[in-house]
Order: sequence, then structure tokens, then C-alpha cells
Amino acid sequence: MSIYAGRGLLLYCSVLACVLGAVFGSFLNCAAWRIAHGESFLKGHSRCPKCEHELGAKDLVPVLSWVFQRGCCRYCGEKISVRYPLTELGFALLTLACLLHFDLSVLCLRNWVFLCCLFCLSLVDLESYTIPDGCLLIAAGVWLAALPFLRPGWGEILRALLAGLVFGGGILLLSLAMDKILGRESLGGGDVKLFAVVGLYLGFAGTLFTMLFACVLGLLFALAQRKRDGAGKAIPFGPSISAAAAAMLLWGRRLIEWYIGLLG
Repeated sequence: MSIYAGRGLLLYCSVLACVLGAVFGSFLNCAAWRIAHGESFLKGHSRCPKCEHELGAKDLVPVLSWVFQRGCCRYCGEKISVRYPLTELGFALLTLACLLHFDLSVLCLRNWVFLCCLFCLSLVDLESYTIPDGCLLIAAGVWLAALPFLRPGWGEILRALLAGLVFGGGILLLSLAMDKILGRESLGGGDVKLFAVVGLYLGFAGTLFTMLFACVLGLLFALAQRKRDGAGKAIPFGPSISAAAAAMLLWGRRLIEWYIGLLG
């Protein structure tokens, strides 16, 4: 069944995707915070990050709770970061974009889980400057689990595996060389493994353009952070890689055509 079979079905599925995306955006935000602080996200109730009071059902409605409570905790009155509604809205839009692009399919589900992993690891990297292996293992495992349902040819599978190996291994060698030249760590091991997983999903061309776009996004992010916080602060690269990979996953062909058009 396709969501484009009728306007009513398209509208229903779009609203459902936004609600589901907002709920999972809230969950991924909570999971990322706990992972970054060494806590388990599989047990325990959500609590206020300021006073640590356990939150009730009315405090956990994505976006709306923050709006109705005017961005403050209902128990201690402290301001709650705008990061929470923004991440919920952001992942709602990502989920909708994934559905509209891939329709109701196994490919849509597989790529949506990949987006979940990218989203979560980006939030963790922003908080702790580390990329959790669990997100990468889940993404790689889902790619593998989807193969019997998608039934790609052996050539396509081999190209994806080679892309992961070439980009992961190549960037590892490049980072080791840059470490020796610069005398410091130039690229974290998590970034290297992330590129390897991106290779599985996007192949050679998609991962190459992900690298190019990630470098541009990383530079813009570094300039913005330097203007806000000054020089000397470390810049996490995971969010830039993830944003570029998500863009290539959803709009890769258009982005490549746009880039080639810039070159004339």
C-alpha cells in the first residue's frame, strides 16, 4: 500500500509520522543525555535536569509540554533548554521526510532507524565529544537484517561493504597521518567508524559527497561556535557527518545535481 493512494491516506500518514517522530525525538534526546552522562536509558523515569524531580505524563508531551509550561519546570520553576522542543520538532520533520521519500516500505523503516541512530549519536557527541558504539552497531545490524527483505543483488551488497571498508579504512589512515603531522588527534575513532557505517547505506558516491558536505557543515559550525564561545574549544564532527549523511539519504540525487551545477 502506498501513502499516495489518496489525499486522506497521505494526510493521515503524514500526521502520524510527525507525532511518531516527535515522540521518538523526545526519547532520543533523553537517551542521548543519559548515554553522555553514563546512565542507562532503558530503566528509570524521566526527570527534570535541574531539580531531578520525576516527571509526570503531562510533562512529557512532546513540544506542547514545553510551550504550555513556558519553557520552565513545573516543580522547580527553572528554565528548560529550548533544545528539547527543537529536537522533537526536528526529528518529527525528519520522520515525515523519510516517509514521503521512501513511502510505506521496509526501506523506509530501515532508513528511519538509521536516522534515529544518526540523531542520537549527534546529540551524544555534542554533549560529551564521543560517538557511542551502540548507535553504530544498531545501524549496521539493521542494514544487515533488512537485506533478506530488500533482496539487493550480490554486486550491490559487495559495493556497499567495500564502500564501508574503503571509507572507514581510508579515513583511519588519513587521520593517523594527520595525527603525526599535527602532533595531536585530528579525527576521533568514532568519526572513522561512523563513515564506515555511512558507506553501507550510501555507497561510494553517496559517502564521498557526505564527506564533502560534512566538511562544509563542520567549518560553518566551527565558525559559529568560535564566534559564540571564542577560540580553543573542541568541535565535535559527528553532528556534521550525521547531518550530511541524512541529507544524502533523503535528497542525495538533487544535492549531487546541485553541486555539479555549481561546477558548471
